[in-house]
Amino acid sequence: NGQLLYEMYASGYQQLEGFDPFIPETKQLNSSLTLWKKPFEESNGYFDLIMMHHAFEHMADPKAILSVCFEKLNSGGKLLIRTPVTDAEVWKEKREFWVQLDAPRHLVIPSVKGFKNLASEIGLELEEVVFDSSAFQFWGTALYEQGHPLNPALVNTLFGPKKLREMNKKALRYNEEGKGDQVCFYLTKPVKS
Repeated sequence: NGQLLYEMYASGYQQLEGFDPFIPETKQLNSSLTLWKKPFEESNGYFDLIMMHHAFEHMADPKAILSVCFEKLNSGGKLLIRTPVTDAEVWKEKREFWVQLDAPRHLVIPSVKGFKNLASEIGLELEEVVFDSSAFQFWGTALYEQGHPLNPALVNTLFGPKKLREMNKKALRYNEEGKGDQVCFYLTKPVKS
């Protein structure tokens, strides 16, 4: 719905564009903010910043989308991609019950090393990797493991406040140890000499 872009607009950012081929129609919210009903690959613009918050894993060709991002970034531009990763301890332990597999919606789940190699091949510089997982990796996986649907309304009933606090602490620890199930990749397009 453009909420993040609107918040950025309210903070003073200009020329904001969102891309979503599944919204009902293109929306011009104001002179600085447009939500386009089309995939990012069809954008005509060039950008200082491109963000994909849990969109990368839904795209069939990671090399193609990273190449498009590289092409559409201005020199020195930044790219933020938030996505699940297979470096996750919960993936190693729970395998097919891992909630982030999310088949058939998740098409690609990279490892940190695989993503770094692909980004480098395209010409992007990986500046930082920040693990930002939550307790969802544990309670979502536990729901599947116990044969329940992914229904957040079941969480408090099945796990209770104490268990959920433990899951939150474990998520923070896993993030610190680089074992969480999702990350933020911060990338830069090198400045042309």
